[in-house]
Amino acid sequence: MSALGHHMVDKHGRRMRKLRISLLDACNLRCLYCMPERPVFTPQKDWASAKDLMHITSNLVALGIEEIRLTGGEPLLRRDFVEIVDELSTLPVKKLGLTTNALLLAPYLSLLQHTKLQQLNISLDSLDAENFKRITRRDAFSTVMDAILTAKILGFTVKINTVVMKGVNDHELPAFVAWSAMHDIPVRFLEVMNIGVMKSQFQGRFLSAFDMKAMLKVDYQFSRLNDTSDSTSRNFRVSNGAEIGFIASESNPFCTGCSRLRLTPKGQIRPCLFMQEGIDLKSLAPEDYPEALATIIAMKPIGRIPHQPQPMYQIGG
Repeated sequence: MSALGHHMVDKHGRRMRKLRISLLDACNLRCLYCMPERPVFTPQKDWASAKDLMHITSNLVALGIEEIRLTGGEPLLRRDFVEIVDELSTLPVKKLGLTTNALLLAPYLSLLQHTKLQQLNISLDSLDAENFKRITRRDAFSTVMDAILTAKILGFTVKINTVVMKGVNDHELPAFVAWSAMHDIPVRFLEVMNIGVMKSQFQGRFLSAFDMKAMLKVDYQFSRLNDTSDSTSRNFRVSNGAEIGFIASESNPFCTGCSRLRLTPKGQIRPCLFMQEGIDLKSLAPEDYPEALATIIAMKPIGRIPHQPQPMYQIGG
């Protein structure tokens, strides 16, 4: 490990090598588990600028960050999104990715093809147009599906994130496994999280990863794939050729192996998705980053924090 890299290791031996950058909290969908119908978003004037983001991220990469993922809200709502990607593509990172609902993705694909951003995690909670509309409260299924398939054709590495809710879309699990095999696109099934608008519905809507897997094992055999020690997903090859994963944020949290730091839309670095404490990095000089990072990393929990007062859309994916 480099002399700089030791700043990124906590007392439990976890090395912070991944950065999640929430570009904004605004979104153009209103998914049942995430958004109220009339959310209040951070004013644009309070967002960290593209220049701020480059300043912050380049300093973090110099200290040992290897992978970056842009999240939201919906990142493509930022008008300077391409500028941000172009700047970040100059950094010596192993991976630059994007989490998106793909509603605005199609026009960006040709612009992104020649950047370092080649990893697309796309939210898709139903393969049925009407159920998609019910979940997202927007009639946009065909737009999203077309963008997903186009991205795959153009050579992007595409993964699907599906939040599974009992009585809403759990009946679609077999369809997603068949779809994954048909299109050679991995699908990851996420437990719905007990945050924000879901708190009042959580008990009725929650389906554990264990139960999802049990439902599918009736018809399929699973072979475990090799995951990195800091993977959030437990991944499998299915007997029909699909690749699926399970993200058990509620029933089996992955805190003990977590390697992620989080940057808020305002440019504040936080140690955990479930923490509001952080340090504003926008005006910090490069020489002050090691001390700031040591403070943040020391705050990082080793186990799941039971309560997050902020709604899902405000804390980043």
